[in-house]
Parts: sequence; C-alpha cells; structure tokens
Amino acid sequence: MKRPLLSSSLTLAVSTLVIAGAGVPAVAAAPGPQPQASHSKAVQDASAQVAAHPDAVKAGADDRFQVTNVQVDADGTRHVHFNRTYRGLPVRGGDVVVHSAPNGTLDSTSLTQATPLSLSVTPSVTDQQAIAKAAKLFRGTRGSSTAVLTVDVTGASPKLVWEVVLNGTGADRAPSHLHVLVDAVTGATGESWDGFSAFLPDGTKRVKAKAAPTAAAPAPAALAAAASTGTGKGYQVGNVNVSTTQNSTSSYTLKDPVRGNGETRDAQNQTATNDSPPAGWGVAFNDADNVWGNNALTDRATVAVDAHYGIQATWDFYKNVLGRNGIKNDGVGARSFVHYGTNYDNAGWDDASFAMIYGDGAVGSKPFTEIDVAGHEMSHGVTAATAGLIYSGDAGGLNEATSDIMGTMVEFNANSPADAPDYLIGEKIDINGNGTPLRWMDDPSKDGKSVKCWSSTTKNLNPHYSSGVGNHFFYLLAVGSGQSQWGNSPTCDGSTIAGIGNDASTKIWYRALSVYMTSNTDYPGARTATVKAAKDLYGAGSTQCAAVEKAWSAVSVAPTATTCGGTTPPPTGDNLLLNPGFESGATSWTGTSGVITNDAGAAPRTGSYYAWLDGYGSAHTDTLSQSVSVPATATAPKLTFWNRITTAETGSTAYDTLKVQVVSGTTTTTLATYSNVDATTGYVQRTLDLSAFKGKTVTIKFTGTEDSSLQTSFLIDDTSVTAG
Repeated sequence: MKRPLLSSSLTLAVSTLVIAGAGVPAVAAAPGPQPQASHSKAVQDASAQVAAHPDAVKAGADDRFQVTNVQVDADGTRHVHFNRTYRGLPVRGGDVVVHSAPNGTLDSTSLTQATPLSLSVTPSVTDQQAIAKAAKLFRGTRGSSTAVLTVDVTGASPKLVWEVVLNGTGADRAPSHLHVLVDAVTGATGESWDGFSAFLPDGTKRVKAKAAPTAAAPAPAALAAAASTGTGKGYQVGNVNVSTTQNSTSSYTLKDPVRGNGETRDAQNQTATNDSPPAGWGVAFNDADNVWGNNALTDRATVAVDAHYGIQATWDFYKNVLGRNGIKNDGVGARSFVHYGTNYDNAGWDDASFAMIYGDGAVGSKPFTEIDVAGHEMSHGVTAATAGLIYSGDAGGLNEATSDIMGTMVEFNANSPADAPDYLIGEKIDINGNGTPLRWMDDPSKDGKSVKCWSSTTKNLNPHYSSGVGNHFFYLLAVGSGQSQWGNSPTCDGSTIAGIGNDASTKIWYRALSVYMTSNTDYPGARTATVKAAKDLYGAGSTQCAAVEKAWSAVSVAPTATTCGGTTPPPTGDNLLLNPGFESGATSWTGTSGVITNDAGAAPRTGSYYAWLDGYGSAHTDTLSQSVSVPATATAPKLTFWNRITTAETGSTAYDTLKVQVVSGTTTTTLATYSNVDATTGYVQRTLDLSAFKGKTVTIKFTGTEDSSLQTSFLIDDTSVTAG
C-alpha cells in the first residue's frame, strides 16, 4: 500500500546527541569558579570529540572551532561553547556547545545549524560597497565603520554576507552600533539591529509631566581605594546603603571595591560622541561625608544612588543566587552613567564599553534608574557573555525575555521597601503617564503589542514584543496560572498551571541560558534547553521538570524530542554512532526529509522512532547518512542494523533496492544491496564488515530506490558501528 509523504517537521532546532554509556546527570549544582586545569582538560576533550564526531556539530572539512566559554559542573560534567568558522570566515548562528561526561566522553551537543556548509566565500560586493549600502539605514551622527565577510546560517539557507557595523551616536543621542547584513553576492540589505540595548523599544513615547529641577554638575576629582559604606538617599530606591571607595579621611567616591570596582559616574548631560562611552568619560561622584543625594532631583547624586544601588543589587543577585561572579563571571564590575544627555528618555546597556547609561527622562518625566531597569540592562551583558543570543527572530525575543526575567528577579532579591517586587517591567518610571508599566509578565498582551502565545510568526516581531512568550512562560512556571497577588495569568491551551516559585524557575532559566542555549536558539529550542536544565537540577521525574513542560505547552510551544521522561535508553557498549535508534528524531542524521519518523503506518523495532525509506509505489529515492570515525586501532570494526522489508512486488526480480554504502572521500563503496526479493516478516539483524575503513572518517549511507510501481518499504532501526 502506498504510504503518504511524511512531514518535515522532525528537523530539530536544538540537537541532542546521545552516545553509548553517556548521560546527563540527574542533579547538577550551580557552577562556581573552576580550576584552570579542569577547564583545559574540558577543552582538550571537547575538541577531540568534535574531531571524532563531525556530524554531531554538522561540521565539514573547512570548519574550525574556537572556544568561547567553558563550564565544569560540580560533578565534573563539562560544557564547552565553541564559535565556528568556515574557510576562515565567522559563521553567524553556527556556534555549538559540546556537553561531555566527567571522563570526557561526548554526551550531547547544542546547536541550531542543520547541515554542514558548502558554499562559495568569494564576494561579488566589496566591503566599501557594503558599508555604503548599510549607511543608508543609519540615523544620527556616524563614526567608524567596519565590514566583516561572514557566513550567515540563521535563515532558510546559508548565505555569504557582509556584517557591517556602523558606530556613532543615534538619532536619539544614545551610543549606536548599527549592525546591517548585506548580501555579499547581490548587495541587498537584510537584517539590521543595534548593538546598544535600549530599555524602551524604538518609537515608544512617554506622556510628559511638568518639569523637575536639576542641580549643577560637580567638578571631576581623583579616584583611590579603600572600601566604605555610605548612606544613599535615592529617588527610585529610597534610603539605602551604598558601597563606596574612601579616598582619604574626607573624600569618598561612588565606586564599589567589593563588587569588581563597579562605578557610577556623571555624564554631565553629555552624549558619547560617535562611539561608546570611552574609558575615563564623564566625571566621578565625590563626597566629603559619604552621604549621597537628598531623595529629590535637586541633587545630582540622588539618581546616582539609584544607579549605584542597581549595580549592587544586580551583582548580589547573580553572585548569591546563581553563583556568577559579575556580568562576565570574571569579577569585573560595570560602569553606570547617570544624567546622560539632556532630557534623554531611555536607558540602555552598551556591551562594547561594558557600561550602563541612564537618562533623566523627557521634561518632567521620571528618571530611568529603577531596580528592574538596572537588572534588565546589565542582564543583556550576561546574555552576551553566555548564549550570545542574536537580536532577531525568536532568539531576539529570548534575549529580551532573559533581561525582563532576570531584572525582575534582581528586584525580588533586593526586596526594597521603596520598590516592592512584582512582575511588572519599569512600573516606577511611569512610561505611560498613568501609573502602568512598560510590560506585564502575567499577561504580556496587556500592552497591546506583545504576544503571550508563540506561533511561527512570533519571530517577525520586534524583540521587545516577541519577548512576551518567554515572560509569560516564566510567570506561569514561577507563579502559575489564574488569579494571584501578582496578576491574572491566562494559558493559551486552557490548562491550569501550578507555579514552582522564583528560586527554581530562575535557576532553570539561567542554566538553560548558560549551558544549553546558543546564539540562534528559538522558542522550541528554549523548551528543549529548559527541560534539560530542569532534569539536570531536579531530576527527570521531578515536579519542577513537569512544570516546565506544562508551562511551555501553556504558551503554545509544543513538545520537542527532549522530554522529562527522556528518550529511550542510549545503546550500551562502544557504539560510535550518535542517536543510533533515532529516538532524538533527525538529530545526528542527514537525509531525505521525513525519513526518520514515528509514523503509525509502520512500527519501530524498539522505542518510538525508526527510519522508513521509500514505500510510495512510484519512482522515488530516499537517503539516510551519518559520519563516523573508525579507529585505526579497531580489531574488527563492523556496521550492524536491524532491517525490515515489506513489498507489494512479486516474483524474483529486484525492482526496488536498499544499498548500504560507505563514502570515504570521493569514493563510494557498496557493502550490501537488499531488495523486494529479500522481504522479511519482521526485523532482522544485518552485520557488515568495516575493516577496510580503519583509521578513516567515513559516511555510513543508506540509499533506498523504488521503480515506478508497487511499493517496497525499507525500515531501519537500532544501528551501530563498533570497533570490535
């Protein structure tokens, strides 16, 4: 009987590759500083695994990998993040995380690149032509420009582009690092985004109230070095203690020596001209009695207290809750600049200069120095230093959602009487002039622009609005659905969700971000990443993991191949193939769309998934392949798989065939051919010799070919390559 064409929906956004004897630990403690030796060994082993299993990272002969981050869990499990180059060019969206067991054995990888690269890297457009094209999009005062030839794999197919960066001051007077992708073949401009992360999205306007007074700018003074505790009288945060540096018996500076020397400076109502705030820009806040501000805008130090407390609150949250030592986890504090520009109505994080800027707001409006604004913006720096989520598509929404989530958790951790914790974003700066916030996490659609339920079109929204899906997920996970003191949260599927609290929810999101997400992770990929994180932290059968799955379904992100129940057990022994029983869907395998399936029209030998080649009853060819390295030390290497053949053909003529082949370089060797004549009543085991390929990296390939009539189905399951 002719079978229907299979859907291509099994292609996964985030890879999960499982090999023999390896598994993710049930519990993983939050990481702290790791000895350099353990990092070096992790990098060495991960690099070896990439070389041995190129298909695990969709690598070709022209790919190279550079380490960007290393994390070693308390139990020794390693996570090494690599950036990819292709023929010497950076690959946007091609990064990968290699997850290894404590003994260095490959456990899995996280990536979004679907296939190995094969494209020309010769541009038809010059770098200067690309800059000229991109410059038409810049609004403001331009400074320096660069153009880097890049392979972009974030779209439907890989593309050679110039990534142009136009530095300067934007039309809103903020620092600007406008990135524009220009097709290196056609010259067409594509995606663009600003490397400066502004709190308010483009085009947001605030209602202006009456003007508030400002004080004169202080004169600059020198900095020096002993820790002290000052008294702060802020505008948004009220009366708080602030960590300062004592210069002498009668001089103090708003610089925090116990938090990486994070400093708050006065921008003196200037803007950073044609670039990021450079080193030494602005002036230091100095004081003789270590009492800062007066709770009113008549003292310039009042909002400096807000910003400086924001540095403290953000640092303490990441340090005490998540074990992270500063934004980059390197013990270095950031700079904050208050009184940026004149009536500048925004705030933002500039990763290029590792700095925060805060505007005083439009005339009469409130300054942006709220606790969750500080936590939001500095969390953009954490995202840049971990997953590196790009600022477009679903990944852009996840980038913004991470900042909303972590900024909110900074607010909860600070638990300030002047800024009671809630799940509202920017409520104290009164953006709308009526006491409402910029965003609501319980129901993001309340702002009229954000979405609360994911769909295939979510990626087309501004990241500030596509972030709604992530915010809604986190609220449901932490608080639950329905009415609470924090709001009234609906679900997209009509389900009822019980929250697991902020602590577990925060740790799950952070581990997903820092361990499993990559630069182009989408919302389905985020579901996979958070499920893995929950399993690591709390176990596969935990309430927390089940809540993660329910919360994603409640925002319309459907289940992926990774579940709290896991996949079927990995093979035992020394199997060199990844995902050998197809239980992670199409992961690790390359071939015709839909070949790997859980279609009920046939059955697997074990588990839920299997490979189904042909079966259409018309002229058709299906392929399935995976690269593998056969050790030079192998004694009796062999390929084993289970195969079932059903057919509508009759007689002894081989009309339809399944070829089992090995591709080595430009040579293809057929190890065996099966046909409709070899029809079976069930699965039978096939074993083929690989001795001729010892010491080589080869591709194991199955090719099924049907003639023009009468179907033959070739089913494959439980594959293995062993060294003997």
